[in-house]
Parts: sequence; structure tokens; C-alpha cells
Amino acid sequence: MPEDSPLIQSLRTAVDAAPGDVPLRLHLAELLLAEGRQDAAVTEAAVALQHAPGDEQVRALMMRAMSGPAAPAASVEHHPSASAPAPAPRTGFDWRAAADQVGDVLPPRFVESVEPPLTADGSGDPGDAEAWDVSGPDAPGTIRLADVGGMREVKERLEAAFLAPMRNPELRKLYGKSLRGGLLLYGPPGCGKTFIARAIAGELGAGFLSVSVNDVLDMWIGNSERNMHEIFQAARRQAPCVIFLDELDALGAKRSRTQHSGLRNTVNQLLTELDGIDSAANEGVFVLAATNVPWDVDIALRRPGRLDRTLLVLPPDAQAREAILRYHLKERPVENVDLGKLVKVTDGLSGADLAHVCEAAAETALLDSARTGTVRMIGMKDLLGAAKQTVPSSEPWFATARNVAMYANDGGTYDDLITYLKKKRKL
Repeated sequence: MPEDSPLIQSLRTAVDAAPGDVPLRLHLAELLLAEGRQDAAVTEAAVALQHAPGDEQVRALMMRAMSGPAAPAASVEHHPSASAPAPAPRTGFDWRAAADQVGDVLPPRFVESVEPPLTADGSGDPGDAEAWDVSGPDAPGTIRLADVGGMREVKERLEAAFLAPMRNPELRKLYGKSLRGGLLLYGPPGCGKTFIARAIAGELGAGFLSVSVNDVLDMWIGNSERNMHEIFQAARRQAPCVIFLDELDALGAKRSRTQHSGLRNTVNQLLTELDGIDSAANEGVFVLAATNVPWDVDIALRRPGRLDRTLLVLPPDAQAREAILRYHLKERPVENVDLGKLVKVTDGLSGADLAHVCEAAAETALLDSARTGTVRMIGMKDLLGAAKQTVPSSEPWFATARNVAMYANDGGTYDDLITYLKKKRKL
């Protein structure tokens, strides 16, 4: 196998860093073809075709690569005649010329930092609302519940327990419905809790502020509590706003099991902020939280007036699975895919599992195309094979949740989970 030139090595590195960048991969294939390396060019064109199946430029390059020796690329130095002698090889590599050649497809190596300088204690300054990324209701990518496939029971529960009172202030006032409290989404990982939270924000026409443990916890004493307070302050300034506390078990773990005083103080600060949900200061601030292990969340967080509504988010039903599969296959070259059959054999898989099935099927077709030199579509055989090899990632979660539901169902918190386990004959 010929040794790559420095330029091709640089392009390969850039392609590995951005595998979905079709123009960049196309440029690499052109250079390989210009050097007479048809097999390598076919491999790169096949991958590009997988990312952009309808791209005529990619298809044309594939045909040229598979038809035989390629003509010199347009970027190669022009010769006055076919009999003119080739230029003498250069003794060194012209990095400036190479940079000019790939300047339109390669991102800059370094960018100017726009982060504010650190304070004297080594922390950033979250003192203004701009320090927290609040997505506006009209931001690109805003979704609504209609964009969530299936999950009819989940949507009905959300409408009755959360959305209807929020959207109808006059009826809320008439019936004395309180706005106190928030909503806790729980269930196995990969089932769309974050997606549903974003849909709720879109349904309310509110901003969305996603908060993870990395946004709050700080090594300096007192900074974690300040971060938690500033997050709620940012939401209050930009109300209506949904605060989404991801992985609540990390932010609000049971204080009785927490030995570090800093973590206990962070939970105390969160409780203080949640206590303001029914006050004028928190008008228009809605709090959602998600966790895979609700039994590890501090019980004080779930008392009335805080995160007192609980919603179980389970693996997608048939309608949701069809929507998820259709979404992950719409940009891929597929043929003769029977979604109905695929939906049946993927029962029990989470949304993340379904995405993996589509990715694995695409990988099988891609490698087959690269080995044979003939591009082929993704078919049912690829998808069914990938589905057969995918073990439901939610099974370990249900093994733990079953014990909790049976022996620690205080106050009927996990009644929905027990109903589901009985339905699936897992209890």
C-alpha cells in the first residue's frame, strides 16, 4: 500500500474528526484518485455516499473511481502538452500551498476564546443571565408534544397533571388549581425523558434551561450553592422558563447517604429554590427533573410543593418505535424496509437501542460496500440482524426497579411501574 503524502495524512485526520463532512471526504477521494489509488478512492466515496445518498457529485466520483485509472485532478499543475516532462520532485513539502488548497474545507485549527476570565478563586462568573444557556421558545430545533411519537398515556398524564393548568390561568384560578410543585420524570435510560422535557417547554411556549451536575458542582466551597441559586435567577429573569434538572439523583441525592458537606449543602440550596415555586418571584418558572433511580433522590425533594408530580417514561410503544426508526433511517439509503415487521421484533428496545440498530445496520452495509467496491442499500436483512444482536439496555434497570416496586412502594409512588411489570409478566 503506497504511503500517504503529508496532505492526504492531514485530510485523513480531518475526516476522522468529522466523519459526516461529505465535501471534506470528497476532496480526500479526489486526491486519492489523482494518485491512481482507485480502491482507496472507492472506499472514501462509498462512505460519502452513505452520508449523502442523493449527492450527484459523490455518485459521479464513485463511477470514475470504479471505471479505471483516473485522470489528474483539476488541482494538479497544468501541463502544456501530454508529452511535456513531469516537473522535478520537490525536496520539501509546501505547507502554505497545502493550506491554501484545503482552506475551504478544513476548519481553523484554533479559535479565539470567548469565555470570561476566571475569578480569583478559580471559578467563572455566573452572575448574569447570559452565563446560562436558556433556549428561547422560538429557537431552532424547538419541539412540541406532537413531535413525540406514540406515548399516548404519557401525553395524557402530562396534559392532565401539568400542561392544562399551566396553559389555562383563568380556569386554574376558577378551580383553585395551584401552580406549586414540579414534575419528576423517571424510568430506564435512553427512553426520551430529556426529549419529553424539551417538548413540554415548547408546548408551554417557554424558554428551556438544561442543568446537569457539571453545571452546578464546584471544587470551591460555596460555589455550588451559588451556581444553583444563579440558575434559578437566570430562569426568573427570562420567564416563562422551564428548568430541566437532568440526573436528579446526582444533584439531589439522599442527604443521609451523603458524607460530603458540600453535596448536602447543594441539596439544601435546591430545596430552598424549589420552595419558591409558589411565590411571586418564581412566577412562570417551571421545574422538571429526570432520573433513572428515583429511589436515590432525597425524599424532601418529592414532598408537596416541590417535585410532587411523578411520571414514568417507559420504552417506546409500537407507534413510537415506528416514528423513531423512520427518523433514524430517513437520511440513509434504504430499500424494501418493512417498518411494521421491524417494529414487532424491536419490542422492549429503548429509543437509544433503536438508534443503535439503525447505526449497526448502516455499518454492515457500509463495510460490505467498501469490501466489494459496489455500493448497496441498507435492507431488511441488515436491520433484522442488528435488532437480533441488540440486547435491551433497560433490562438491568427493570431488575432493580422490580425489587423497589415490590418492597418499597411507599404511598403508591410506583403503582404505574407495578402495572407495567404485571402487563409484561416481569413481576
